[in-house]
Amino acid sequence: MTDSGIGKRLVAYFSASGATGRAARALAQAAGADLFEIVPEDPYTTADLDWRNRRSRSSLEERDPSVRPAVASAVGDMDDYDTVFVGFPIWWGHEPAIVDTFLEQYDFSGKVVAPFATSGGSGASGSDRRLRAACPTAGELLPAKLVNGMGADALGTWVESVAR
Repeated sequence: MTDSGIGKRLVAYFSASGATGRAARALAQAAGADLFEIVPEDPYTTADLDWRNRRSRSSLEERDPSVRPAVASAVGDMDDYDTVFVGFPIWWGHEPAIVDTFLEQYDFSGKVVAPFATSGGSGASGSDRRLRAACPTAGELLPAKLVNGMGADALGTWVESVAR
């Protein structure tokens, strides 16, 4: 907890096109949270992200649930945080595998984990089962929330309804 009695908050996010990054920055501002970008050790290229190509990197990762792309850096001290917002774009109806890599690296015991997503058309509920598997130690794992088009007031209201 901070001196103000509000738990310390982190917004961790993966963004391929920039949309999730913009949402994450707005959310971090609304939450008074630290910001951490989940960066792949091997960055995705435009060709890697071509969902219409069954041989693109993202398509191959989608079809193999055991794939865990490496993350380039780590959160300094995850123990410091009470609420962790985890953001990602929706790929094939759920979170990208690199988000699972990130979640599997930490112990979230006693923490609220609040996933949020951006999407061009799919909902976020397909992520819930996979996130539970990747984050079994969470004190409380909330359903993924689509944040497309949410303004600062709506983000602030959501933050206060879920964060410690």
